This record gives sequence, C-alpha cells and structure tokens, in this order.
Amino acid sequence: MRAPDPVAFTLFGMDIMWYGVLIGTGFVLAIILCYKRAPKHGIQSDHILDFAIFLIPASIIGARAYYVLFSWENYAGDLWKILNIRNGGLAIHGGIIAGFIVGLLVCKYHKIDILELADLVFPTVALAQAIGRWGNFFNSEAHGGPTDLPWAVWADGQYVHPTFLYESLWCFALFWFLLWLDKRRAFPGQIACLYGMLYSLERGLVEQLRTDSLMIGSFKQAQVLSFFVFVLCLALYIILRNKRKRS
Repeated sequence: MRAPDPVAFTLFGMDIMWYGVLIGTGFVLAIILCYKRAPKHGIQSDHILDFAIFLIPASIIGARAYYVLFSWENYAGDLWKILNIRNGGLAIHGGIIAGFIVGLLVCKYHKIDILELADLVFPTVALAQAIGRWGNFFNSEAHGGPTDLPWAVWADGQYVHPTFLYESLWCFALFWFLLWLDKRRAFPGQIACLYGMLYSLERGLVEQLRTDSLMIGSFKQAQVLSFFVFVLCLALYIILRNKRKRS
C-alpha cells in the first residue's frame, strides 16, 4: 500500500496537508465528546470550552518543542524550520505534558477535581491519537523497518511496518474500552491511570519497530518515558484504589 498525496486541498494558494486536517479532526471530536460528557463527571460543559481554548495551542507547542528538543541537530542551523509543522514533527508525549499543565491550571481556576477532568479527557485523547496517526501515513513517516507482511506500506523505497496503523488500531480499541469502563469505574482517576498504563505498554512495544525514533543516548526516548509513565500510573492506580477501599 502506497501513501496518497499528503496535500488534502489547496486554499488561497496554500496547500493544506492531511497531517493537519487529521490532527484538527481529532481535536474537534475530542472536545465535542468532552463537552457532552462533562456533566457526568460533575464538570460544567462551558469549562471544557475554556480548557480547549488553551489546550489546543499549548498541546501543539508542547508537541513541537518536545520533538525539536530531541532532534535539535536537524534545527540548529535553521531555526525557522521549527515553525514548519505542516510536514510532521509533533511528539504526542510533549503534547500530553503541555495539556496536563493546562488542565492543572484550569482545574485550579474553576475549582475542578483534577481526577474527574483526567477521567473525562483521556478516553478522547486516545480517539484523537487514533485519528491523528493517519497523518503519519500521508507523510510516509513514523514507520517501522522492512517487512513482507501483506499489510506493509511503501516508504523510503521499500515495504515497511505500518507502525502508525498498529498504534491507531490500539488507540481506537483503547478509546472504546475506556469509554465503556467510565460508566463502571471504581474510583476517580481509574480511567486516566489505565490510559497511562495501556498506552505506554503499546507505545513501548511498537516503538521497537520504528526506525525514526527520538533518542536519549542509545535508548529510544519514547520507550524510556513509557516505562516511567507505566510505573507511575500503576503506583497511582494502587494508591487511589486503596484510598477508595478505606473510605
């Protein structure tokens, strides 16, 4: 399978890339779902709009800054390249970190329980990831090494593992699972912790197949971060569950 044209359409002489269209679609759907489901978590829907206004730019800036930080050698000679995100170069971990910081500030301002907001938001984060990953397909990036599997995609002159597809399918399944569990959750924070553990598990495994990983020395940074996030979320899950049992 070969990637189609990365340009979705042209507007006023400017090429609009599928990468941006898909990421934008993921953002919009996530915000709509959060807006509709907010009252179930004791949050006013209007507060979600406040959150979204700051979340979108902060997540993009965070995702770009994270990517540039771990691939500085590609930008040191031309700093203007940092501003060009139309052809890719956004790291999901950076976006989540920036979004979490924004979430803390919004919760403090509106006096919202951070665990309730996290349980509301993270299933939709999985959905946005599932959609946004297809932008990597159109850009022929974020793929794995050579393979002769029937679902391989063509990139860099050879057939390779479609790691974007693996992550997209996992995140779609994770979205539906977390949405189902949210109606049956045992304690606040359960959904967010499970997202952290299950996404980290998938990312750590799929990252092993990728050939364009950001590195920390000789280690793939996504695997290192996924390990620490998994351990942190597991510990928090146990603490919150035990706290619930004692109350």
